[in-house]
Amino acid sequence: MWGYIISGTALSAAAAAGYQSMAPTGQWYGQTFKGLPPRSRQLALTYDDGPNDPHTRQLLDVLAKHSVLATFFLIGRYVQQRPEIAREIVAGGHVVGNHTFTHPLLTFKREAEVRQQLLDCRAALNDAIGQHSTLFRPPFGGRRPAVFRIARELGLEPVMWNVTGYDWSAPPAAEIEHKVIRQIRGGDVILLHDGGYKQMGADRSQTVLATDHLITRFKEKDYEFVTIPQMMSWPSEYQGLEEKPRTRKNQELGKIKN
Repeated sequence: MWGYIISGTALSAAAAAGYQSMAPTGQWYGQTFKGLPPRSRQLALTYDDGPNDPHTRQLLDVLAKHSVLATFFLIGRYVQQRPEIAREIVAGGHVVGNHTFTHPLLTFKREAEVRQQLLDCRAALNDAIGQHSTLFRPPFGGRRPAVFRIARELGLEPVMWNVTGYDWSAPPAAEIEHKVIRQIRGGDVILLHDGGYKQMGADRSQTVLATDHLITRFKEKDYEFVTIPQMMSWPSEYQGLEEKPRTRKNQELGKIKN
């Protein structure tokens, strides 16, 4: 009997460890930023797997139309292919972060490979846009303790998410919107995609359309769209407390820090 109990416990522990290696809000393998407490009126739009021609540019047009800034986690090899799009992202006032060079699942990569992926992406970003944020998002959300240790040794800060539109398979915009809307609680980091890790030119037209609708919907509900650095800089005593006003000092803290 004890053998069955021990085996069952071991299996449960392994399952939990596997879940934590991929779950975006899991914190077993190191603290990550995943949003503010509920009831905050801030939302952060984040986009993975770009730059992507032509949909990143279309997305930039939508964001500019609404005067909304977002955070883009870019793949290094695509930055090398389309450095001009990366520069357009920055010119629009948006924040750029590291999403590795080729988008591997880092959970199963050797430490040397993890480090090289982050360094190569950093080099591609430096060549294309110069100074950029220290934000890092692991592809697929996959990580283990060594991944975050290496990232922090390189001065990178891991960022995850707590809301996703499940848009990587390019579903209709209405489906993306529905999945995002039903998860929003306030203070959320929303994961969407302006590209696809397999190849340049992934169809993200429905994500562009969904973004347009989501911004309109939540602005009408008095939500504020911010970048990840703006959200991170929100004073802890104000996080999640929508009834407390922003002072001039707090407004200054909310400005982008590239």
